[in-house]
Amino acid sequence: MTPSALTVVALEGLPEVATDADLAALIAGAMAAQGLALQGGDIVVIAQKIVSKAEGRRVRFADVTPSARARELASTTGKDPRLMEIVLRESREVLRVGPEVIVVEDVRGLVLANAGVDQSNVGVAEEMAEALLLPVDPDASAERIRERLRERTGVAAGVIIADSLGRAWRLGTVGHAIGASGIASFVDLRGRVDRDGRPLRHSELGVADSLAAAALLVMGEADEGRPAALVRGWAAPSVAGASPARALPARSLQRSRDRDLFR
Repeated sequence: MTPSALTVVALEGLPEVATDADLAALIAGAMAAQGLALQGGDIVVIAQKIVSKAEGRRVRFADVTPSARARELASTTGKDPRLMEIVLRESREVLRVGPEVIVVEDVRGLVLANAGVDQSNVGVAEEMAEALLLPVDPDASAERIRERLRERTGVAAGVIIADSLGRAWRLGTVGHAIGASGIASFVDLRGRVDRDGRPLRHSELGVADSLAAAALLVMGEADEGRPAALVRGWAAPSVAGASPARALPARSLQRSRDRDLFR
C-alpha cells in the first residue's frame, strides 16, 4: 500500500561545510540537537551543494582560461566566459543556448542548465569568483554518506542528494534526486490495477525526485541555511504478487536517449 502521510523535517544548525567535512557526523549532530534519531525506513535528503563542498568540487575563476567556444557562448548568454569554459568542461553536449541560459547534457548524463555549475551560497566573497561543480558520481556520494550514517547510528537509512532543476515544459525549478542510495528511486507500478480493475500499463513513479521535491520545500533555496532534511513514513508501494521494490540509484531515473522526445 502507498503511505497516506509523510513527515518532512528540515535539519537546523548545520555549519558552513568545508572540504573533507564529515557530512554524516554533521547530520547526526543536527538531528540529535533537534531531538531526532534515525529509524528504519527513514530517508535523509541532502542538498547537492554541501556534498560538493565536502568533496572539494570548487573551481577558481582565476585558474580558468576561456576557449574560443566559451567566449562565443558568453557573447550569446551574457555570462562570464570563464563560467562558460567550466560549463563546457562539465558537459558532453550543449543542447540549447539563449540569453542568460545554456542547457547541456552533463558528464553524468543529466540534462540541466549550466551543467549544474553554481555560484550561489558558495561561501566566498563575490570578488573571489569561485564556482561549485556537481559531485563526480552523486550515487556513489550518497552511498558513502549512507554507510557513514550507518556506522554512526546503526541505522541503514536511505540517502538522497537533491538539486533544483528546471523542466523543459514547466516554469520554475523543482527538487530532483541526482544521487541516491538505499531507496527505490524508481518504482514500476505496471501490473497494479486502478479502482475500476483496469491494469496499469504505463505508471512508473519517480520516487526519489518526488521525495527530493518535498524535502526542498522545507530546506529552502535562498538564505535559510537548512541543507538537509529527514523524511519519515515513506514505503514503496507494492504490486500484488510481485517482489518488493528494490533499491535503485538516482541514475535509474535518467531517460535513455532513444526514449527522449525532446532531442
